Amino acid sequence: MGTRPGSADTDPRDDEGLLQALFSVRRDEQLPLAFAFAYFFCVLAAYYVLRPIRDEMGVTGGVNHLPWLFLGTLLTTLIVSPLFSKLVARLPRRRFVTWAYRGLILCLVVFAAAMVYAPASVQTWIGRMFFVWTSVFAVFAVSLFWAVMADVFQTTQARRLYGVIGAGGTLGGIAGGLLTGWLVQLFGHVPLLFVSALLLEAGLRAMYALSRHVAARGETQARIEQEIIGGNAWAGVSGVLRSPYLIAIALFMLLFTVGSAFLYFLQAEIVAREIADRAARTAYFARVDVWVNGLTLIVQLVLTGRLIDKVGVGAVLVLLPLLSLVGFLALAAAPLLSLVVLLQVLRRTGDFALSRPAREVLYVPLSREEKYKAKNFVDTFVFRFGDQLGAWTYTALAALGLSLAGIAAAAVPLSAAWLAVALWLGRRHARLAPQRPGGTIAATLLVNAGARP
Repeated sequence: MGTRPGSADTDPRDDEGLLQALFSVRRDEQLPLAFAFAYFFCVLAAYYVLRPIRDEMGVTGGVNHLPWLFLGTLLTTLIVSPLFSKLVARLPRRRFVTWAYRGLILCLVVFAAAMVYAPASVQTWIGRMFFVWTSVFAVFAVSLFWAVMADVFQTTQARRLYGVIGAGGTLGGIAGGLLTGWLVQLFGHVPLLFVSALLLEAGLRAMYALSRHVAARGETQARIEQEIIGGNAWAGVSGVLRSPYLIAIALFMLLFTVGSAFLYFLQAEIVAREIADRAARTAYFARVDVWVNGLTLIVQLVLTGRLIDKVGVGAVLVLLPLLSLVGFLALAAAPLLSLVVLLQVLRRTGDFALSRPAREVLYVPLSREEKYKAKNFVDTFVFRFGDQLGAWTYTALAALGLSLAGIAAAAVPLSAAWLAVALWLGRRHARLAPQRPGGTIAATLLVNAGARP
């Protein structure tokens, strides 16, 4: 029977080397890891080239319109998710991933043409549409990347390798931001859309190389490469509703995004109160981003894989809810800028470096239809719905007269519920994909048998 790269029947002692010593990467995993690293680097670089353009267009279109742009993003994800599920149902992996990324590239070309040739009277609306599209792009392209990873790597590998793969995305985000900051002064906005398109195409080529490599190494991946998943366009939604495990993942995502919205608005209020100068506020946000990116990269390279592999997915999942619980309690007692900075940096670092890789491992034991369709629904619609729910809940609490301390206190039970969901998910995942190598085979047989968690 064929195996995935670096399967459990390979003796790790035969593959000792520098990457094994530093990141627990065996020699037979190095090439697929390099392809996955390059793939994620390109996808995140493509997005971070567009992100500053999106934010600038959002401000130009009127800050008062931003809530409606977020609502437009939510509705667009509800349209995109079943369309993508329809592609997944009819095409093998290589083709539906190609259609998805080439569709994004085509949209970039259309937006570039519109920005050059459309009359000035509609440029504001083009900017608003670009804001919505880029916001959907952000979650859709990344969700699809991690779905491919869950299809290619088995659970024991995901625990060890996802941290290093995530570092590729972090470096891509840094590179994309630097590219935009450098090139926009020379060429303006429009050429950067083509830079993003080229990076997406490069990411697609890295995906091709990864798929070819793993297909050549084992019969299972060769079959998966050609297999059509089938099902219907709404299987993502129905799949989530049928599975307690997927409902819990969706709830984990929802509570995370609601909490993030609370912290975002708390930060905005406290920064506006304590930092009067606009340049100083910009410098504050830049410093937060620098700390988050730097710490994330260090943790991803040094700690993530080892921590998930040693203590398990469940233990890592509870870290961010526990941190949020303590952090919001501290803000409720003293809503100070120093505490906001500390919580924001630690929370965002914990999400990018620890919670996100652990959350992605949750999908590895599932069926392929769930990996692509249900996951896409959770990562796009549920994620953006959480944004909306958090933003409007914060606004309602403020309208009722709650102070910043009171709103922070309201986030405490939210964090406690999030912690409870994380604990349940950790226990359920441990039953689906046990820590011991034999558990990987059992989980694979469970998936192949069509069992649903």
